[in-house]
Amino acid sequence: MQSICVFSGSSHGRGEQYLDAARHVGAGLAGRGITVVYGGARVGTMGSLADGALAAGGRVVGVIPRALVDWGVAHQGLSELHVAEDLHRRKAMMAERAEGFIALPGGSGTLEELFEIWTWGQIGLHTKPVGLLDVAGYFTPLVAFLDHMTREGFLHQPHREMLIVEKDLDVMLERFETYQPPEYQWREDPLTE
Repeated sequence: MQSICVFSGSSHGRGEQYLDAARHVGAGLAGRGITVVYGGARVGTMGSLADGALAAGGRVVGVIPRALVDWGVAHQGLSELHVAEDLHRRKAMMAERAEGFIALPGGSGTLEELFEIWTWGQIGLHTKPVGLLDVAGYFTPLVAFLDHMTREGFLHQPHREMLIVEKDLDVMLERFETYQPPEYQWREDPLTE
């Protein structure tokens, strides 16, 4: 795998653990020669991710909407910085440049990016792995809710299993290397599967 898109936040979160984790992920990907594709900001966990990868000698590609450039949050030290006219084009550009996707702790924008790319995989628009890196249990309530959605018949089990959830980057990357999308035929009633 040569490039991974990392969804992360423009906020720091509470405490240093999220910033440290983002730096660690950036450095870990760079250390494996994997290009980091991300949202292009210099702030929050996004900035820490990019700084970690750059400090480790990695290649970092940012894709940022023009509105955020106008706010002055674009990271100016990246290998490449692409400015998209809107969020829809931004996400498409990020997806085109990545062979897999990892979500780090973040806010509503991070979740929106995650859910959209995961949904694209569910309907066959791509066959790339998508994962949640569960830093300090941040995503534990979300994972419990996804399992609830599955039990209640709103999320098909093969689609739930497409979302790789791990606490360790190395383990996640191992699972990415062997990822195979499910062979799945849609059924009206997922509870009969």
